[in-house]
Order: sequence, then structure tokens, then C-alpha cells
Amino acid sequence: MSDRAAEQVGSDARRLIRLSEQLHAHPETAWEEHRSAGWVAESLDEAGFTVTPAYLGLETAFLATRGSGPFRLGLCAEYDALPGLGHACGHNLIAAITVGAARALAPLADDAGLTIEVYGTPAEEGGGGKIELLERGAFAGLDLAMMAHPAPVDVAEAEPFAVSHSHIAYTGRGAHAAAYPEQGVNAADAFTIAQVAVGLLRQQLPSSVRVHGVMTNGGEAPNAIPARTEGRWYVRAESLAQLAETEAKVWRCFEAGAVATGCTLDVTPESKPYAEFRTDEQALRAYTRNAEALGRSFDQDSPARRMNRASTDMGNVSQVVPAIHPYVGIGSLPALNHQPEFAARCVGGDAERALIDAATALAWTALDVAAEGSTP
Repeated sequence: MSDRAAEQVGSDARRLIRLSEQLHAHPETAWEEHRSAGWVAESLDEAGFTVTPAYLGLETAFLATRGSGPFRLGLCAEYDALPGLGHACGHNLIAAITVGAARALAPLADDAGLTIEVYGTPAEEGGGGKIELLERGAFAGLDLAMMAHPAPVDVAEAEPFAVSHSHIAYTGRGAHAAAYPEQGVNAADAFTIAQVAVGLLRQQLPSSVRVHGVMTNGGEAPNAIPARTEGRWYVRAESLAQLAETEAKVWRCFEAGAVATGCTLDVTPESKPYAEFRTDEQALRAYTRNAEALGRSFDQDSPARRMNRASTDMGNVSQVVPAIHPYVGIGSLPALNHQPEFAARCVGGDAERALIDAATALAWTALDVAAEGSTP
């Protein structure tokens, strides 16, 4: 069956590459992936999957199923792009890899004892699409959930930070900066104070914590005291527990900006927090063995391997069902994820090889784990 799966991926190669290129050429950001979800679902429908669009009420999610075996396999497809950067995290490849693995397993499903469930999961880049699906009942009872993510180099095990995504807004009072400055309440000053406070706080934060963000609205004109400023801020930590503890300290920094200037502060979560990852060791061993059999090697020393620390809402899935989230290298160095240069490398020769290898390795891993039986 492994040979048949590999042959199917090979025969589908041009189709999978076209899908990846199509997604890459038409990037859609979180919750707006209408065409992308449709293209991915269509490629599964053509392979005999039963497709449920707008799955669980999410317009750009879908579920595609095939097979009736006792081992329930979940394959996750991501297809959202980054604002202003397109597919600089390679989600076009993730979708194509998932489709490749699913199509390879489809004709083998019943003989292999598989029920294949492909989840189209929107809004991974900050929107928490998988968390929304989880809370509506998706993924429940899976024996294994998998996906593979592009990176500069191959890394087998995901070790992502837990993360929260928040919208920050200060509201003050506008005034002419020269004629009536005493009438203003400066929302830009509030943000400046908060950023300085966060910078000082970093001295007392453990190395496992990250705090970073951007101002998205800093005012309207240099001669008008800003009445409102806004930003997006992320807090990352080793676990959800450490994240909650860190957030309390970070929000005090933002409160300091409000107290010092007299502005009001609003902190609004953009999604539920992303959890740390819990790896299924049996499936990870199988994936590692299969990827190496395809000639791939796992980097142990390069700083480029740190993409496996990037936060993902797949972490929340892994808290509920057995899961793996390996990284497949696309030979992009010195370009790294979330850079325009990385987006450019997510199509073409090395990316195409990574697509075919990862689809094959995931399919083989599913066959292996289903045959071995899930870990008690």
C-alpha cells in the first residue's frame, strides 16, 4: 500500500503543483479565503471525497471525508495568507501537501482500515480557525491529526509557543497641537509609554517568553494631537499557564500608558489563545522514518530550525487528539518564514520537491500508524 500511495502522489504531482501555484498567485487573508477553500475542496471532491462546505457555520472551512475504516485520520489544510506578504508562510504548500496525502490514501482507505477526514481550516494566521472549529465539535474522536508546514529546513517535532493575539486601542481627545495643546489627551503618548514599559519588562521575563506588536493607527496629522491609536500585540510563552501569568504583567504596561496620559484603554482578544503542542511520539517516529526514507534529513543545529517554535492553532487540536506537525524544508535560506523572499521560494523546484515528499511521508505515516494501532 505504501508503494501505491507513493505512485498516486507521483501521478498527482502536476495537479498538486498547480493547486499550490494557484493559491500562491491569489492570496487571501484570514476569514476571506473563499476562492482558496473552494479550490482545495474541489480537488478532493474530484477524488471521490464527500465535501461539506461552510463546515460548522464557518464560511471558509470545509470537511471532506472518504472511507469507512475504524481508524479516523484527520488531515488539516491551511490556506490563509499574511496581510501584505502573501504566502510568506507557505500555506499554499500546506494545502497542496494535505490534498496530496488525502488523494494518495483515498483508494486505500477501506483496505487500510481508514476513515479519512480532511479539515479545511481558515485563519491560522492570528484568527484561530481551528479553535473555532474545535469549539463547534470538529476533530472529536480522531485517532490521529496531521499536517506538514514549510520551513527553511526540515524539523520533525513542533515545539510552538502558546500565544495570545490582542487588539489594543487608546482613546484620548484631539486638539490643535500648536494653538490648544493643553486641550488634548494624547493617545500616541499612551502607546509610547506602554512600549517603553514593555521594553523594560523584558529584562524580567524568562527567555521562553516573547512580547511583540505593531501600531496600526498612530494618529492623523502632525499638527493634531492624536485622539485614538491602535495596535496589534502578541504575547507568547511555553504554555497556556505561563501565558496567562505573562499577560497580567504586559497588560499593566498598557495600563500605565492610560494612567499617565488620561486616555482610556481597550484590550480586545482577536482569537482564543493558541496552546502549546502535545506531540504523538508514535506518529512522530513514523513520520521521521518515512521522511528519511525519501532522502530528507532533519537539521539539528541551524538557527533556521527555530520555525518549529512558531505558534499554531494546531496546538489546540493536539491537546484534544493525538497529533503531529512536522516541518518540511524548502531550501529557502537565507530567506525565512514571514519574509517576502520566503514567499517567492514557496513555488518552484525545491518547494515542489518538498510538496511531493511531505505528501508521501504523511500518507505513509497514516498507513503505518493505522497498521500498528494507536498508542494507548
